Amino acid sequence: MTPSHAITEVAELPRPLAVTARHARWVRICHWIATASIVTLAVTGFVILMAHPRLYWGDVGNSLTPALLELPISRNHQHGGWVERAAFFEAPGSPVSANRTYDIFNQNGWGRSLHFLAAWFAAVSGLVYLLAGLAGGHFRRYLFPRGGELAPGVVLADVFRHLRLQVPKATGGPGYGVLQKCVYCVVVFIALPVSVLTGLAMSPAVAAGYPFLRVLFGGFQSARTIHFVAFVALVMFVVAHVVMVVKSGFKRQMRGMTVGD
Repeated sequence: MTPSHAITEVAELPRPLAVTARHARWVRICHWIATASIVTLAVTGFVILMAHPRLYWGDVGNSLTPALLELPISRNHQHGGWVERAAFFEAPGSPVSANRTYDIFNQNGWGRSLHFLAAWFAAVSGLVYLLAGLAGGHFRRYLFPRGGELAPGVVLADVFRHLRLQVPKATGGPGYGVLQKCVYCVVVFIALPVSVLTGLAMSPAVAAGYPFLRVLFGGFQSARTIHFVAFVALVMFVVAHVVMVVKSGFKRQMRGMTVGD
């Protein structure tokens, strides 16, 4: 065999098949616990918000004070008007208190209890995902954008592809584009932690033990407003995420996120 023949034969050897990364089992488990939790939180959060669909900034806010934002949703109670108002002090400019009469159409105590329970499932599964992802290198390998991917031209091209719903076919694993990586990082490291912390800041028991939480977010009503904005961002992400899953290959994506195949 001449050297030229040897070179030819080596060059024609079959190449090894590319190995596609699969979702780890802990990723799949955390994903579905978080999914069930967020859906439950969305439903119960809306029920809770119906009791008082007004948002404020600062530590206090009620129907007697101006709202930062009044949401155009139906209340679950019928406001019957105000009874006689009374001042706390005799001095001018004293805070005023007034009782109101109303009938509750939908008791939302169940919503508050279920909301708090689902929040703990979301927080614990999110914390497990965060710690495991950092310790095992999952974020470094799959989630953190690499230097070249953050070039403006690359990012804009990926954004326009998604706007045109030109989504690559599903691989069943964590093969993310630069836009996906950026959005996932915002969700994992900003939106979810902010939602959890502002939720804790609104809890009377937690805030009594850790008052710095309310100070951190500028007061109870500020925490409530930030909580609402962060959760709206999460819901928008979930909706866009589902659309991308359907467009990229629903069956393939579901297999990858359930049995890992």
